[in-house]
Amino acid sequence: MTDTAPETASPDAAVLVAAAAAADRPVTGAAFAGPTLQEFEAAREVVSIVAENTPLESSRFLAELLGSPVWLKCENLQRTGSYKIRGAYNRLSRLTDEEKARGVVAASAGNHAQGVAFAARELGIKATIFMPIGVPLPKLQATRNYGAEIRLEGLTVDVPLRAAAEFAEETGAVLIPPFDHGDVIVGQGTVGLEIIERLPEVDTVVVPIGGGGLIAGVASAIRQKAHLAGRDVRIIGVQAENAAAYPASLKVGTPTYVEIRATIADGIAVSRPGLLNFDIIRDTVDDVVTVSDDETAQALVVLLERAKLVVEPAGAVGVAAVLSGKLPSGLGNTVIILSGGNIDPLMMERVISRGLSAGDRYLSLRIGLPDRPGQLSIISTLIADAGANVVEVLHTRHGRGLQISEVEIEISVETRGHEHAQQVIEKLRAEGYDPRTVEP
Repeated sequence: MTDTAPETASPDAAVLVAAAAAADRPVTGAAFAGPTLQEFEAAREVVSIVAENTPLESSRFLAELLGSPVWLKCENLQRTGSYKIRGAYNRLSRLTDEEKARGVVAASAGNHAQGVAFAARELGIKATIFMPIGVPLPKLQATRNYGAEIRLEGLTVDVPLRAAAEFAEETGAVLIPPFDHGDVIVGQGTVGLEIIERLPEVDTVVVPIGGGGLIAGVASAIRQKAHLAGRDVRIIGVQAENAAAYPASLKVGTPTYVEIRATIADGIAVSRPGLLNFDIIRDTVDDVVTVSDDETAQALVVLLERAKLVVEPAGAVGVAAVLSGKLPSGLGNTVIILSGGNIDPLMMERVISRGLSAGDRYLSLRIGLPDRPGQLSIISTLIADAGANVVEVLHTRHGRGLQISEVEIEISVETRGHEHAQQVIEKLRAEGYDPRTVEP
């Protein structure tokens, strides 16, 4: 379960934000044909003032799993820790002098807040950011350090969204939406230009999806750029299965509200697609797949171990799709966007543990034992003989169903993966014990 407030919005809040923020762009999909390549090119000149052209790193490990060459677009190494700075800066840079004088306001539990705060500081604009109570301290401090005024409201981001919209109405401040605005989409699409210019032979791009700002921009920019070269590029989106508004919405053909369940991928936990984003995605994205929290946690561990990259859960869902076999074969040269790296250290500790457990690298077993001296030593020796390492032991005489002459231990063991974990279990069973796996 996430310890951060997901950037979700109820239908009313989403409409409120979109309507208030898109005054200079129609919010109906029919009136918004999508950005032109010229708009993306112009945005790149603007965005490059503050944003890094982040690395495109090859991954032999993921290539072997996917059966195609794989590169990682490392937006986790971007300034402010995510791609969000691109759309925020592009939007703020297009404000009139009168709008800049009124200031800007946004609501966010993390990356959007930091992007808006940073962009506002660089452009000399006063920024007010509404964040939920309990937002992780590193995100709160980073946003405040960029010079924004922080206001804490509510326990989920629904309340800050409404508060920000009301603040905009009362003060005249310009509301900056996280994804549902043409200028934001164009700014995020500069990621796509960097990909196709660094790797012209790209065949597939895999993109995390929350509200849809990133994938709408990336898909539109890449498809237009590839078309000029007589090529086609497949675009695949990835959502957390506990916050998957796009599969349901694409099925019925209109942005649809879904109930958000707890997910570690809080950065893409959005309850309804953006109105502008949806039409672009419907026309330019080939497929959307979903991944579980366990699959995402495993992806974070793989990125740490294999690529030496710190990535937040929302930014790792593309890698999770590879590890879980959710992507089809024959994708050719594949780029996976790592959309952000802003993960709270406490959350990272929990996610790593979850990822190790999901990959059977961290095995918890309950074992009933006779209540006599030496039994724990015997169990430890058997586990050591199987090549595994005991990291924690809990011991009780009070478990439900235990006889007076019995005790129960819960023992945590480091293993080398699924096959090794099964070997440890079989070793214990061969000696007459009945180990039961404890789910993480």
